[in-house]
Amino acid sequence: MRLMIAGGGGFRVPLVYRALTSGPFAGLVSELVLFDVDPARLAAITAVLRAMPVPDGGGHAGANAPVGAAKAGAHPPVIRTTASLPEALAGTDLVFAAIRPGGTAGRIADERVAQGLGLLGQETTGAGGISYALRTIPEMLHLANLMRELCPDAWLINFTNPAGMVTEALVPILGRKVIGICDSAGGLVHRAARAAGVPLADGRLDGVGYYGLNHLGWLYRLESGGRDVLPELLADAQALQTFEEGRLFPQPFLAGLGALPNEYLYYYYQRDSAAAAMRAMPATRGESIHHQQAQLYPRLAAAGGEAFQLWDAARRSREEGYLAEARTHGEQRDEADLAGGGYERVALAVMSALAGAGDAQLILNTPNTLGPAQSTAAQSTPGEPAIPGLPADAVVEVPCTVTPDGAVPLRQSAPAPEQLALLRRVKEVERLTVRAATHGDRAAAVNAFARHPLVGPPELAADLLAGYEAAFPALRELWRPQE
Repeated sequence: MRLMIAGGGGFRVPLVYRALTSGPFAGLVSELVLFDVDPARLAAITAVLRAMPVPDGGGHAGANAPVGAAKAGAHPPVIRTTASLPEALAGTDLVFAAIRPGGTAGRIADERVAQGLGLLGQETTGAGGISYALRTIPEMLHLANLMRELCPDAWLINFTNPAGMVTEALVPILGRKVIGICDSAGGLVHRAARAAGVPLADGRLDGVGYYGLNHLGWLYRLESGGRDVLPELLADAQALQTFEEGRLFPQPFLAGLGALPNEYLYYYYQRDSAAAAMRAMPATRGESIHHQQAQLYPRLAAAGGEAFQLWDAARRSREEGYLAEARTHGEQRDEADLAGGGYERVALAVMSALAGAGDAQLILNTPNTLGPAQSTAAQSTPGEPAIPGLPADAVVEVPCTVTPDGAVPLRQSAPAPEQLALLRRVKEVERLTVRAATHGDRAAAVNAFARHPLVGPPELAADLLAGYEAAFPALRELWRPQE
């Protein structure tokens, strides 16, 4: 199978390669094509892959040598790099997209424009997420249209953020052939299950209830032996302190909520304190990552056998700073979280199931429709929703069964009224943003900012868009006259 990574010079690509060359996914991919618009970044990441150590002390992996304990008889994928998107797509079976238009400098503007108006400045949540989507969706639409032309049978596994909005924008082009992924929701489930002492079989979510949108969801059921043990976990302050999401929120609040929120709901439930903590930091998260990568990438390309060690140290430092605004008393992230690995396992589990290696259950971003996946959006007839109360054709984040035919959502309970109201509000914002980016509708962009619950007051919407247009002049070229 031929896998193409769009954003092949991205910082996390070595995690994908490591998973492809060891463990259960070894042998899944025979050819790995790394595409990136920046040849220097490609060279740096290729140097990291070549320098990956073999755990038994046998030296370096080399570009095409195995890493770790690979399956017997499995060969590592042949690696190719290119800065030509048509060349990268031709003959591809699977596309994994993790691009960042504007780079880390763009992320800084996403954060700083919002902070300049006294708002939460976060990459995917609130005003920054809308800005990120406005410049990213057109690039992803271009990729999807080229896929229809050059590899019409290929699947697109989308990790490009904001993952839910980007996936929703691509469904009209690729239909069931696009699946959005994120490691945040699945990570929450597994961390909560460990804290509750509930064993979860690999690739199964039996007895797990989760509903939401990307970066906006709740674990509301966790069964063991047919009994929901989540209420006991929510009542156990000591157990909650053993994992990230349990520490983010006060125990009485979680017990009253009756659910475990995704970590990104910290920005909704504790908006003011999160925004204040961000403003108090000497640098935004984007500025820290931008500074790190500006120094790191030139060193990687010239580091030879030391490239992997340099990259891995930077990766760990980056993980330590994740959601730092929520850890204002010196708390440290769990060692399991710092070890790395998460989103690539979700991506490869999806790819493996699509390739016929066995069905898998994963929390994914896909249309909210129970039953067989539809072949194209043009032919789809919205059926019963997996999450009651949300449109059946809206992209949601929900447990799914993945087979060679795609991802099929599993039925969930109806969200509580307050949760459903928030989901509907944010889905409205997402759809306004998709309309703005897809149809060049500037008024829709203003309305998206105005309607977002983390923006208010609505009068700030026009100032936000003007600020982002100043930061990203190409954004003005997106708008078209509206009838």
